[in-house]
Amino acid sequence: ELIMRGPVMMLGYHNMPTETANAIRDGWLHTGDIAYMDDDGYFFIVDRKKDMVLVGGFNAYPATVEKTLLEHPAVLEAGVAGIPHPVKEGQEALKAWVVVKPEQSVTQEELVAFCEERLAHYEVPRRIEFVSEIPKTFVGKILRRELVKQELEEAAKRVESPKKSETDTEPEAV
Repeated sequence: ELIMRGPVMMLGYHNMPTETANAIRDGWLHTGDIAYMDDDGYFFIVDRKKDMVLVGGFNAYPATVEKTLLEHPAVLEAGVAGIPHPVKEGQEALKAWVVVKPEQSVTQEELVAFCEERLAHYEVPRRIEFVSEIPKTFVGKILRRELVKQELEEAAKRVESPKKSETDTEPEAV
């Protein structure tokens, strides 16, 4: 986590003492950002600490996976989040939601193979859902919590109605 201290640091959050106490400890600002420093001393933000997903004991960062998916020529938008693992209780797995470019097509298998060539094994999303849009904030940030909420609601529906319907199947290509 990127932690900083200095004369131009914020004093706290307005009328939010609990959040201030969590962010500023012993005079150090805990930004909530995961970052690294290169050999020249420049810092690079990887992702938000709260968005990190623990996959099989490894730290996976959704932003890294999203960036990789966006390198695919058929992908217009991508959102990635941790969801409950389908088999390993208490563990998480990565899922990607992908918007395909108009006039393009791609399969889940093709995107998984694309990611396997570029990412560590624990960063490869094993489930990919093709969607028409990805929920975002008014400034364009992906609402990962909304993606997870939708996933949990769909999972609850599948448990309530174990019969498979057309809406439960994932498309081969879009």
